[in-house]
Amino acid sequence: MKANKNKIKEFQTEYTVINGLTKGDVFTKLSAVILGAGNFARKEFVKGILFLLTEVIFIAVMAVFGAHSLAMLPSLGTKETGEVFNEAAGVYEYVQGDNSMLILLYGVITFFLIGAFIIVWRAAIKSAYKAQCKKERGEVIPTFRQEIRTYFDTNLHKTLLFLPVMGILIFTIMPLIFMISMAFTNYDRDHQPPGKLFDWVGLVNFGKVLDFTSDLGKTFWPVLGWTIVWAIFATFLNYIFGMVLALVINRKETKFKSFWRFGFVLSIAVPSFVTLLIMNQMLQPNGAINVLLRQIGLIGMHDSLPFLTNVTWARVTVIVINLWVGIPYTMLTMTGILQNIPSDLYEAAKIDGANAMTIFWKITIPYMLFVTAPSLITTFVGNINNFNVIYLLTGGAPSTMSYYKMTAGKTDLLVTWLYKLTIENKDYSFGAVIGILVFVITATSSLIVYRRTAAYKNEEGFQ
Repeated sequence: MKANKNKIKEFQTEYTVINGLTKGDVFTKLSAVILGAGNFARKEFVKGILFLLTEVIFIAVMAVFGAHSLAMLPSLGTKETGEVFNEAAGVYEYVQGDNSMLILLYGVITFFLIGAFIIVWRAAIKSAYKAQCKKERGEVIPTFRQEIRTYFDTNLHKTLLFLPVMGILIFTIMPLIFMISMAFTNYDRDHQPPGKLFDWVGLVNFGKVLDFTSDLGKTFWPVLGWTIVWAIFATFLNYIFGMVLALVINRKETKFKSFWRFGFVLSIAVPSFVTLLIMNQMLQPNGAINVLLRQIGLIGMHDSLPFLTNVTWARVTVIVINLWVGIPYTMLTMTGILQNIPSDLYEAAKIDGANAMTIFWKITIPYMLFVTAPSLITTFVGNINNFNVIYLLTGGAPSTMSYYKMTAGKTDLLVTWLYKLTIENKDYSFGAVIGILVFVITATSSLIVYRRTAAYKNEEGFQ
């Protein structure tokens, strides 16, 4: 009976930080200042040492560089690196100044360390309060070894998720916050650390990029328009042609199905970047395709088709070449879906007198869209950021003087323009702004479209 009452009390007890600070005893409350104090009082020495060691390391890190980084973060540095004349020695001396990029980086890292310490601080208070409650109820406080065993049994999910979550935080979220922060600075080729400092400029960069009348705006909006047009054509043409190809091959009347599938899938065996580089050479004014057209008399001996030099030709070319690269993948996906459509649906439709076209539009298409809608959305987003096809095939050409510092060409997508701005032109702040805008556009459109799909509205299955 007593054991049952203890279980009920334990179930009703909430081991929260607020309860620990308000209902805890002196040792539990002391854990908010000296981590592990409550654990030491209940003879949980290993846990107490770990909590206390964490606090000592945090204080040491903040004393060494954390506090200084936070203090320098608002200004991003005040003293530039350079030569200063030493009057006493009569010579110029090299003086090490502040490095804005390192200040920003260390500042971001410090914020993450503070966040991690807050999590440990909360865990220390809850652990102390839990040990206090167990002792008051006369229960046996589990040893450190026993608690570790729970992470391979009842808390196994925490063990499995620890490394992936830490990897995402350290290698994805932290660099992402660092790069987002750059969008609010004037970090460019004229403010290159360590020789020069850069500073916070707020939303100025966003205003320049979104302004229709500025040089950046006159580049951003046309490139954004072409990026969307490209993504639509690249996604839906691949989808349609891949579906048609899968339907034709999957027909009962089609012979040698494996041969045809092998023939189209063979293009996947060649890495796409190799295909794109070869096509780039073949489509040059004196490339293999133009030379062949001259030899068979379709164009003049001194003429050439402007595959990569005319705006319209270049844009159509990249869409067509992308079909060659992408259709085999779509065909494989569609083949798997076609082979898994319940045959009962087709048989029932035929009994009701539906013809082939009706069956296609009423059964095949809805089923394919139901299954592939999420994949279609991710493919669309992937094509918005399809760096390889554009950069390796055209390099953004043809170039134009009407775009910002000629950093973008008529076939450049936002992602390839971002690459040129940062790697080639060193306009890191504008590149960060464009990266943020691309994320906002793709994330917003993806969520809105996905919430309208049947796959989201009816997760139970295809009706």
